[in-house]
Amino acid sequence: MSAPDSTTLGPLDFSVLGLTLIISAGIGIYYRFSGGRQRTAKEYLIADGNMSVLPVAFSLMASFMSAVTLLGVPKENYFHGTEFFIINIAYIIGTPIVCFVFLPVFYRLQTVSVYGYLEKRFGRPTRLLSSGIFIVQMVFYMSVVLYAPAVTLQAVTRLSRWYSIISVGIVCTFYCTIGGMKAVLWTDLFQSCLMFASMFAVLIAGTYRLGGLSNVMHEVIEGGRFNYGSFSFDPEERHTIWSLVFGGLFVYMSLYGVNQAQIQRLLSVKTLAQAQKAMFIQWPILTMLSFTSCFTGLVIYANFRGCDPYVTGKIQYPDQILPYFVMKYLGGIPALPGLFIAGIFSGALSTVSSAINSLAAVTFEDFVRPMYKEGTAHEGLLIKTIALFYGVICVLLTGIAERLGGVLQASFVFFGVGGGPLLGVFTLGMLSRRTGQKAALSGIVSGLLFGLWIGAGALFEAAKPNMLPLDNQRCPEELVVRNATLILSKSCSWYLPLCNISYQWYTFAAWLPTVLVGLLASLVWPNKLPDVELYLSPILKPEVSCGKESPTLRMRL
Repeated sequence: MSAPDSTTLGPLDFSVLGLTLIISAGIGIYYRFSGGRQRTAKEYLIADGNMSVLPVAFSLMASFMSAVTLLGVPKENYFHGTEFFIINIAYIIGTPIVCFVFLPVFYRLQTVSVYGYLEKRFGRPTRLLSSGIFIVQMVFYMSVVLYAPAVTLQAVTRLSRWYSIISVGIVCTFYCTIGGMKAVLWTDLFQSCLMFASMFAVLIAGTYRLGGLSNVMHEVIEGGRFNYGSFSFDPEERHTIWSLVFGGLFVYMSLYGVNQAQIQRLLSVKTLAQAQKAMFIQWPILTMLSFTSCFTGLVIYANFRGCDPYVTGKIQYPDQILPYFVMKYLGGIPALPGLFIAGIFSGALSTVSSAINSLAAVTFEDFVRPMYKEGTAHEGLLIKTIALFYGVICVLLTGIAERLGGVLQASFVFFGVGGGPLLGVFTLGMLSRRTGQKAALSGIVSGLLFGLWIGAGALFEAAKPNMLPLDNQRCPEELVVRNATLILSKSCSWYLPLCNISYQWYTFAAWLPTVLVGLLASLVWPNKLPDVELYLSPILKPEVSCGKESPTLRMRL
């Protein structure tokens, strides 16, 4: 069974896309004119603390399962095999750590900005430095989340990249600005359903096209894509059991344990028990989408095995493999390409909306609120203005991203090396009684510099990763074939010796010096905070109640 290439979208496809954007915007309008109408910081930033568990759980999953991920995970399994499945073990280990080590402390203090904890524990300079790292990290990342899928889809579907960027950017900014956290959470639930629907549609259609699951697995095994992972201790090997489980664990903890976007969502439910329940529910949801995306890549490989579109030059970049498959084999099915692109758009919408809302919270709480009295008039309008500002910045920065080479890799490098020091300083605060302000600042600066050093090598000197073999034995003879297998060469300069370290180790590599330097500096500058026990994790001080709020510590909104 074959089908002609189809690179255009029909009226039904655009209708599905339009309906996705309209529903997302409509949710924002509804919450603008319901309840308290987003007039207070408490309602706007944490939904008055009255959200139910299910939308929070889906939102936790959707926040960092971006369009880049939906395109990248199938590509990963197509070109590199099934090793990436192993990262789900990190999710199993990381979820209880987040729930019982980090989350109780944030819930006890009820600080809308997670960096408010750092001020109480280490002082205001630590708070402002950490907030600045987060803001730069998220602003850059969300612009790439908009740009990367738009470029990929344009190359395959002829959908204008600026139509994608502007439409998603405007709609996302609109419902975030007027609807606040309630709109973000409920749109994330809607968009999560679309993400699943788009992946399932490709998975089912691709499996049916080959005549069933057994035929898919036969092609996958014959093509050498079914691999179990390596136990090598070489940090330059792209994927090993150790890098995916332990390196992935630190990435997971940096995203779900101390990241503003996730903690802010968890504070939108009433009790710590509900917040922990939301985390445990999002874990199987995340794993299900991860497995679905991984297996989608294998189904696509099974369909293309013997005449690979990357080898034959039908696509220019590996990230284009999923949309190319959709348009080539499913383009003739009414509305199915539109559903697929709606799922990709939903990945971008959920991530950017999370970023805008969390950036507004951090900017207001850490930089603006200290200049005003508690409960200042029009605080809701002020926060909305900040959210609008970040939405505009997001769209504008995609214009810069368009002119930068390697911007996608740059985003993940900085996201890793920025997340490591932040995870490290929270680790010091919650798990070390002895660490004080000077020691914490020494640690976070050391971790950031070390991470940036690794990142510089990754950006400027890292070799491209090996791909598993791609064959063209079933291709027509007239197709031009190129060599798609890349050989990893260790070309690091003496001043950037870690340029080829696996990307899975970036967060850990920046976390480790943060903690080590912080602990060593504690010997010189020990903690002088008298009530440090209030800020430690309950695993060190279990008698401190975490299920109830402390009225003396609660941040009034």
